Amino acid sequence: MVEIRQATGEEEEKLAEIGLAAWRKGIKPLVSKEVAARIESDNPFLPFLRDMKSRLLVAVVDGEAAGIGGCEKEDDYISDIWVDPAFEGRGVGSALLQALEREIAGRGYRRARIHVAAANERALRLYQHRGYRQIWRKTAYDPILEIALEKIELAKDIESS
Repeated sequence: MVEIRQATGEEEEKLAEIGLAAWRKGIKPLVSKEVAARIESDNPFLPFLRDMKSRLLVAVVDGEAAGIGGCEKEDDYISDIWVDPAFEGRGVGSALLQALEREIAGRGYRRARIHVAAANERALRLYQHRGYRQIWRKTAYDPILEIALEKIELAKDIESS
């Protein structure tokens, strides 16, 4: 069973490692060796986690952090879902999506949005399976990854509370 809770400051290092492990699997194959080395040495998840603080949700399986998710601007946009590859296929991504949708509905929105790299087929299939539909698909230069990246925006109607 997957438990969802708020992140705590004491676990920043562990959660940053989860983000980086998920990034390695889903995004690293798309970038140059130089960019991958820079991202792995800097681990940009650490400053992100420090900035997000309590706005970040953690998925826990058998007492162990298994994934993270959040809405960076606390609006209708799910900015991040990162699942530790060791926990894929165990409902972690679905549980994070559902919890984030509840937060979005609680803010009065009737639709949840998310972006995904088109090449991240596993994540795309998860979002589609959970009822998300494509809004647009485009390629744009990503200055952090230093590549033109094809992204898809998906949205799902949700009930606001």
